[in-house]
Amino acid sequence: MTDAIFEPDGDVLVPTVLARGPWDATAMHGGPPAGLLARAVESVPTPDGVVMPVARLTVELLRPIPLEPIAVTTAVVRTGRKVQVVDASLALAGTGTEVVRGRAVRIRSASVPLPYEDPVRGPLLVPEEPPGAPEGLEPGAPLLESDEAFHRDAIDLRFTEGAWDEPGPVAFWGRLLVPLVAGEELTPLQRTMALSDMGNGVSGVVGFDTHVFINPELSVHLWRYPAGDWIAFRSRTHLGAQGMGLAESAIYDRGSRLGAAAQSLFIDVR
Repeated sequence: MTDAIFEPDGDVLVPTVLARGPWDATAMHGGPPAGLLARAVESVPTPDGVVMPVARLTVELLRPIPLEPIAVTTAVVRTGRKVQVVDASLALAGTGTEVVRGRAVRIRSASVPLPYEDPVRGPLLVPEEPPGAPEGLEPGAPLLESDEAFHRDAIDLRFTEGAWDEPGPVAFWGRLLVPLVAGEELTPLQRTMALSDMGNGVSGVVGFDTHVFINPELSVHLWRYPAGDWIAFRSRTHLGAQGMGLAESAIYDRGSRLGAAAQSLFIDVR
């Protein structure tokens, strides 16, 4: 098994088999490109002396992403010392075809007093606790049979509520087992984005054998970054009768809740 999801080759990134998704053996899972967009945004400098974490990153999966070398570009859309907007794009290095587009909102980090002692407002500021710890739980096994792939071999998922083979809401912990890019340390934002794309697949309410439920986008909102390798999710899927749906996930680390993810869904029968 390879030891990274992407290998750098000059200015491009070459996907390994660990970038593969469950729906098509020749195409990527949504998690790895979401992680690459996070990496791209993090490479854009902030104003001198200003710490600006990503508060929201939206990923538009424009078309199926083949397992081909990827070129990355970025652009600052809105400059500022309080709020900044950064765009990032992934394109096929061979043809220039854009396959994924992202937009990040970055907000300055500052110590702001909050009314924790207020008898009415204080309780509303208590952070939501995470699911039970992942230690002692067996790694979950994906339902879809596949060759070596991101969802099967690059991540470790451990369920505290529900399971891969049970329809409906789930709670699980996840961690990446390999670097996103060979030779680079994973960042908290990269971990979060890569794992946030899992909410749809693990909380499905219809079967992989009868339906497809594919998310053409992913939006992640954060009020802080996770600490540690493990990130937890409480995920639920909602389906309508018009071929659309929504998968939503609350995001946690071992301390408390820190954000939310949402995925619009394309629903169809097989």
